[in-house]
Amino acid sequence: METQNLWLNILGLCLLAGWSSAAYLPLPRLDGRIVGGHEVDIQDVPFQVSLQGSFHFCGGSLIAKRFVLTAAHCTAGHSAVNPGFKVRLGSSYSAKDGILLKPLRIHQHKKYNPMNIDYDFSILELEDYELFSLPFEVEFAKLPSRDAELPDGTLVTVSGWGNTQNSSESNHVLRATNVPTVNQDECALAYRGFGDITERMLCAGFTEGGKDACQGDSGGPLFHKDTLVGVVSWGYGCARPNYPGVYSRVTSVLPWIAEKTGLEV
Repeated sequence: METQNLWLNILGLCLLAGWSSAAYLPLPRLDGRIVGGHEVDIQDVPFQVSLQGSFHFCGGSLIAKRFVLTAAHCTAGHSAVNPGFKVRLGSSYSAKDGILLKPLRIHQHKKYNPMNIDYDFSILELEDYELFSLPFEVEFAKLPSRDAELPDGTLVTVSGWGNTQNSSESNHVLRATNVPTVNQDECALAYRGFGDITERMLCAGFTEGGKDACQGDSGGPLFHKDTLVGVVSWGYGCARPNYPGVYSRVTSVLPWIAEKTGLEV
């Protein structure tokens, strides 16, 4: 992860220096936490989970008892079988409480493209556990119907802990913020020169900035009410004016989710 973050920072410097037109690569998030948000209890986002190595590094959404939907860029480089990280369920804190579970397998989307962050989806298959071991009655994130489309400007919610990478900041409380969905063509125009906004992506954020997700929130949920519509993916900076956050569009991979999990979608 440290090597990857170094590479991302070098890439960011190149883009800011005016080299973006040569490669058309997006600038993944380089900052720290949900921006412009507020603390929430895990019972308000009961499907939110934390991916944990030596510290929290990504979020995810529990879509069934033993399946978590997250971002492929969170799992890239990890072993597909018995990866060396755990998943924390049922806690408002990234570093304590709830239960820690071992992922048995990573189902990373075969079309994931790290060059433009397309098909940024992975499914974690968890070891079995007892639901009563959680401190409250867990609810799984609902998946959208295949033809579900939110009108531009719909307020949706994004949540996460952000990337601490510091033992003195290890007990972050879950945070969330509301952002409006952004027209696909407008988002593509905003990110021209950084990379394509594909059909597997959706955008959300205020024109004036101020509220957004950041690195460490990657893989976490973008949801409307209790329906999961997006996975935190990438963006230029965090909460910058005229640069909405870019999320992986859940409706674009529903057949793949059904194939890997057996869920009816």
